[in-house]
Amino acid sequence: MKSNSEIILKVSELTKSVQLEDKTLVLLQPLNLSVNAGETLAIVGSSGSGKTTLLSILAGLDIPTSGQVYLKNHALHQFNEEERSQVRANHVGFIFQQFLLINSLTALENVMLPAELANLDDAKERGLELLSQVGLAERSDHYPSQLSGGEQQRVAIARAFISQPDVLFADEPTGNLDTKTGNHIADLLFELNEKLGTTLILVTHDPKLAARCQRQVQMDSGFLSEKLSEKVSEKASEKENIIAATEPSTSSISQVG
Repeated sequence: MKSNSEIILKVSELTKSVQLEDKTLVLLQPLNLSVNAGETLAIVGSSGSGKTTLLSILAGLDIPTSGQVYLKNHALHQFNEEERSQVRANHVGFIFQQFLLINSLTALENVMLPAELANLDDAKERGLELLSQVGLAERSDHYPSQLSGGEQQRVAIARAFISQPDVLFADEPTGNLDTKTGNHIADLLFELNEKLGTTLILVTHDPKLAARCQRQVQMDSGFLSEKLSEKVSEKASEKENIIAATEPSTSSISQVG
């Protein structure tokens, strides 16, 4: 999905810390980040580096200790929980590593839930269409316990897209899946991102999944840095090789005189 110049998410001097008895634990050091509409961004880093903490704040599930968070020009850092909840309902979708489906609801009912909470009249039609897109049209009346892990994650993806969110946040979306199923889920995720124009921000330990995003940022002990993609690195290397090949060597210059 090609991004445009509209900034859909922006954070400035963002920090997060928690108080533990007599000491303060710093989870996020001051960081800045901008994401354009339609862009795909991977947040990578080791366990405990602050990835999920950052994702939760970006999505309005948590608030920063200091700094600013703007999502679709909504100042989330100034909002209370009810106001942030409304922004999430209107603009945000989620995919979690643990799927988080409701066991007492069928696949279709799980997918429909966000649309019903948003009082959309065509919730069932949207749900059936999305289940068809993720290849589960014949499993719409099955409960989560009757579905495989990959099928449950496909239901979760359909649920995340039903409200046509402006931004989709995914926390280790393939982390609980085998390689083959994980690759299929990744293909599906980027296919829907392309088709619906949703901004995709994901946390992952999988370098192959991260490499499919247009940008990568690295979290390390609460610090955030832009990570040069392998594709960009390869192009830069190719360019350097071309320049080196076209420049006359020192020996050839000396011979010409």
